[in-house]
Amino acid sequence: MKKGNWRDRGRDRRRLGYRSDWQRDRTQEQRYGSSEAGPSYRDRTPENRSISNSAAASSSSSSSAAPELPGFYFDAEKNRYFRLLPGHNNCNPLTRGLLQEREQEKHRARMITEDERPRKKAPRAGLNSALLLQKRHLGLLPGNSYSRLIHEVKVSGMRRHRLEVQSSESSSPNTDHFRLIVGDSACERVFTVNDVSHGGCKYGIMNFRGCSRGSLSVKMCDNLYFTNRKVNSICWASVTHSDSHVLLCLVGMAETPGCVSLLPASLFSNSNPDQPGMLCSFKISTAWSCAWCLNPQADKTFSTGLSRRVIVTDAVTGRRQTYGISSDVLAQQFALRAPVLFNGCRSGEIFSIDLRQRGRRDHSWKACRFSQDSAITSVRILQDENYLLAADMIGEIKLWDVRVTKPVRKYEGHHNQHAYLPLHVNEAEGLLMAVGQDCYTRLWSLGDGQLLRTIPSPHPAGKDMIPSVVFSSQLGGNRGLPGLLMAVRHDLYYFPYNSDYQEGGGVVTQAAY
Repeated sequence: MKKGNWRDRGRDRRRLGYRSDWQRDRTQEQRYGSSEAGPSYRDRTPENRSISNSAAASSSSSSSAAPELPGFYFDAEKNRYFRLLPGHNNCNPLTRGLLQEREQEKHRARMITEDERPRKKAPRAGLNSALLLQKRHLGLLPGNSYSRLIHEVKVSGMRRHRLEVQSSESSSPNTDHFRLIVGDSACERVFTVNDVSHGGCKYGIMNFRGCSRGSLSVKMCDNLYFTNRKVNSICWASVTHSDSHVLLCLVGMAETPGCVSLLPASLFSNSNPDQPGMLCSFKISTAWSCAWCLNPQADKTFSTGLSRRVIVTDAVTGRRQTYGISSDVLAQQFALRAPVLFNGCRSGEIFSIDLRQRGRRDHSWKACRFSQDSAITSVRILQDENYLLAADMIGEIKLWDVRVTKPVRKYEGHHNQHAYLPLHVNEAEGLLMAVGQDCYTRLWSLGDGQLLRTIPSPHPAGKDMIPSVVFSSQLGGNRGLPGLLMAVRHDLYYFPYNSDYQEGGGVVTQAAY
């Protein structure tokens, strides 16, 4: 038998039409071009072809199943790889960041469409309040499960409605973007901060009025105040009566120093001809956070968190106590039963200060201390003051037992990378809320950490478009119903519990999706 060499075998294979893998790829590249299109995903390897077949059956998982190739991205609809254009290309640049933004916007649009459609009362078929109550009376449903499921029913039934803000200047609608909204304890008034187009910001108070049918009216105060300084932190203060004042932290800029202002709420209305009340300004520069103490042992006392120190000030006498620490204090809240201040730092440390130990010079005034893995953006003390909620800049939310300084529960799903984002707690409804840096508002069951609902922003996501929210069991006063208030851009939205919400008096209009 004649023994052939490798050259003869090569000529035989070419004569019979056999081609190697790289030859087939090169022919395909010449046929389709290589300036934009990359290698086809289904023609690469047998295992990739099987992945592609399954991806075609499920478009939602195709992009995640495709392996990443340097310099290329995979288009799930066309089932091909495409070359990424350089970021410096001024003619329709195509970068990975832009592709991620497109995918996120598509996902938000899908969620908005789902919320617009007529939906069942709860995410589970056949689940409603009457059925849950019947099962509870029959002993078929434990108390914890009943509480979580009833909240799931209520939260899933919230629909979005747009609020039209009434103003004495009806001819000039609000075109300034909302930056921050903070409600008082009764949620009849909401302090607002809006960015002004020519620079700086304006702030004022919106008055809300609700009724048993669920309608909600809102009216902007008569007097708005403008400042060229940035507002870092806000809290309501009880000086003469409950929520009589607003504590405002203003950051200095250029030749204008920062300060902390204590403003009476009546200052923003022309309806009260009397003196507005005590108005103070304290020379405290660059305060990151502030908190007001409601405990009688430290009456009319507030705190401010600064860079590497905490200042506790008596609002009447001006007397101060300074505590030196090793990090910036980004979040604060006072306990109610004892004059104890909890602080969250940029270093991730959380510690408490007992104001009854003011005379100590060393760090023994730190009653307890523990830490998370990133900068703390918010701390919230529960009614049982043995427990504290903390959120940080990597999106972790933990419930801590301050007695043993250990976390007892985590709330998954929050998104944060570097933003200063607060937590909102409503123990009457058993809910925890937070707006993520991705502009989604998430609601968890406070008792078991279950994520109940994710609400997309009505507007496309952006760094300057993160919504600000307020939740109350009686939004608009004693006659109000539970609901969520959301401010994003220059619009105000209302998410009431009852899905049969009726607009009243032309004040509330159905949102345009």
